[in-house]
Amino acid sequence: MKMLPLMIALGLSAAGAMAPQTAWAAAASTDVASRVAAQNALLDEQWQHTLKNSPEFATILGDLRYNDRWSDLSLAHAKAEYEWAGSFLRRFQAIDTAGFSDSDKLNHELMVRQLQDGRKAHELKLDEMPIDQMSGIHLQLAGFISSIPFDNTRQYEDYLTRLKAVPAAFDQVIGVAKQGLRDGMMPPKYLLEAVVKQIGAIGTPEAMDSVFAEPLKHFPASVSAADQARLKTAILAAIDQDVRPAYGKLKNFVATDYAPHGRAQPGVWDLPNGEAIYRFDVKQMTTTDKTPAEIHQLGLDEVARIEGEMTRIAKAQGFKDLASFRASLKSNPKTHATSREDILNRYRGYLAQMQPELPKLFGLLPKTDVVVKPVEAFREKEAAAAEYHQGTPDGSRPGQIFVNTGDFANRSVLTIESTAYHEGIPGHHMQISIAQTLPKLPPFRQQGGYTAYVEGWALYAEQLGKDIGFYKDPLSDYGRLSDELLRADRLVLDTGVHYKHWTRQQMVDFFHAHSSEDEPDVQAETDRYITWPGQALAYKMGELKILALRTKAKQELGDKFDIRAFHDAVLDGGALPLDVLETRIDAWIAAQKAKA
Repeated sequence: MKMLPLMIALGLSAAGAMAPQTAWAAAASTDVASRVAAQNALLDEQWQHTLKNSPEFATILGDLRYNDRWSDLSLAHAKAEYEWAGSFLRRFQAIDTAGFSDSDKLNHELMVRQLQDGRKAHELKLDEMPIDQMSGIHLQLAGFISSIPFDNTRQYEDYLTRLKAVPAAFDQVIGVAKQGLRDGMMPPKYLLEAVVKQIGAIGTPEAMDSVFAEPLKHFPASVSAADQARLKTAILAAIDQDVRPAYGKLKNFVATDYAPHGRAQPGVWDLPNGEAIYRFDVKQMTTTDKTPAEIHQLGLDEVARIEGEMTRIAKAQGFKDLASFRASLKSNPKTHATSREDILNRYRGYLAQMQPELPKLFGLLPKTDVVVKPVEAFREKEAAAAEYHQGTPDGSRPGQIFVNTGDFANRSVLTIESTAYHEGIPGHHMQISIAQTLPKLPPFRQQGGYTAYVEGWALYAEQLGKDIGFYKDPLSDYGRLSDELLRADRLVLDTGVHYKHWTRQQMVDFFHAHSSEDEPDVQAETDRYITWPGQALAYKMGELKILALRTKAKQELGDKFDIRAFHDAVLDGGALPLDVLETRIDAWIAAQKAKA
């Protein structure tokens, strides 16, 4: 799973401020070069506005111009961004793209699409539910620390300024949540009750025990002893006088004024206009026209197919059926971690195993390193088994795979190999690191985040480990299939709860019947699908599309098919909607035929 940075209003912060009217005139010009120049100027303006209005995102990318501030999370700002998005959209749509290159036309198409989707999300009031157990501000600010540079005194000063601004940011979020309460846009009550516990776990520890004091434990040599002493005193004071009281206020608000009014049903259908919201979520996350009913059936079909493959392994291991094999694995100590470090070392070993094999599969290779780190203790209970945080485009901060080592004795090691390939190489780290440095793409495409593509590629990467000859141990291959089964389960479970009105218990029962997931993951995953409607659909839908395109390319190109060239064609356009990816690969196939 790739964790997205703190981006406000589902893309509205990418809207851009009103610019001089010169672009309008150029857009109307019949000269192609002038119109392309006008579009490029608008793209640059939009990108600069994105960075200014999403300072956390800028910090993640290594742009430190706004490193001392948080995003404006207020209702007023969301409304203003909606208006700017409309203005920006009209300016892009005024550009005549006749005569543009395919690349310039695609830049235009994707930007218009992004702005339209952002406005639609705001109209559906999706930004009025800012607090949940997966990505609420209480988690995002604490988790963001690992992406902040602390290389010199100035950067510590920036951090101090940010800490002092936490109360204002939390007040803005409370204001948005209150509007959501008025509009009936509420997360499930039981999940908000879990949020209260999360907020307390983060906000209660004092001084050096606070997660916000972590940067004080590792001062670089560039910070003088005098500055270290001064900054330590000031930052600890900000933690105890600003940050912790803000967490306390948020906790009281959620516990007393917000959670009691949470919705009763887990499905998004229980919200005002809930069915329209889910249709939008499905379209956004899959970038296809598949209906929830079609996706649900596809999930059932994939579950049956994958369980058939798993049953063959079970019988080869001497078991009469899949159920008895699963039961044996749960009680087999060899299939469970022996320590937190055991889990981390296994991830590192599989990544090291894959690294020298990459040139066999790719021409494009990542230039940025990737490291494995444990998930912070304050979010172990709700966090996924692993997640990827992108590094900086210049490689100054590596990509990071955060691995959940909590409750290690109850965590299976069978899926670690496939997850390492998914989160690291050739999965998220490789795809995102390559996209960030593609020289011919504008920044908004280098940092594109179409979930079906990003997660679909990462799931496809798990299969590439099989293609290259890994998963030699049948149990490890069973683990790979278990991970694939999880993604097929998601098609059933997400549509089950949000479209078919399943209860949470129905979801858990299906999970138990059709997965090998550990119990902590069953519970956390179930709540994740409830919180993020549609997101869980992206993995399988994206993987199936990439596999279908590879099959098509093989059939049409025959012995001229080159897996390295195919992968490069998929990767060198950055993340794309699946319909756009299909058009791109069809054109690539035609070009290969022409060469032959």
